[in-house]
Amino acid sequence: MEPKWLEWAKQLQSIAQAGLTYSKDVYDLERFELIRNISVEMLSLHTDASRTVIKDLFANETGYATPKVDIRAVVFKENKILMVRENTDGGWALPGGWGDIGLTPNEVAVKEVKEESGFEVKPIKLTAVLDKKCHPHPPSPYHVYKIFIQCEIIGGAPMEGVETDAVDFFAENELPPLSAARNTESQIRLAFKHLHNPQEPVYFD
Repeated sequence: MEPKWLEWAKQLQSIAQAGLTYSKDVYDLERFELIRNISVEMLSLHTDASRTVIKDLFANETGYATPKVDIRAVVFKENKILMVRENTDGGWALPGGWGDIGLTPNEVAVKEVKEESGFEVKPIKLTAVLDKKCHPHPPSPYHVYKIFIQCEIIGGAPMEGVETDAVDFFAENELPPLSAARNTESQIRLAFKHLHNPQEPVYFD
């Protein structure tokens, strides 16, 4: 579970964002801006990010605050799982990223696999819908839902992407250092569970 201070900071940000969107009274707007600044201070005290970076991160969000959606593609070949190495932290992750406006979750999974690994895939199964706060990820300023979609390879070849510098397949007992912000070992184990048991139900929390 995420630390309490992070939960409070997100709640304050959500309240401030809604207030700044829907309030008309100038004094209320000042109070909501103050609440947003308090949440920024909380995050800057507990993370390496500067106040400017955090405020810019929050400032790009408008309207009623809702969770962001992260989509991960689960792709197997000869009982090994496809992973890409992230430029940002050097860790390995399932191909994926934020959901795109105008694209379905399946379409995002296909696009991300192609861009990050070079493979062409076809979605075949939804395996999990997770709340990031319930899993051992590093602290995140966003409330994130994670969707895992199993896909099968139909073409393409290994190729590095703009955000990745390596592509490889790994056996369940030979996992590389993971990009913890993107996926955890327990989530990779869950993917293999679906591989070994095709009738495994969708996991959600």
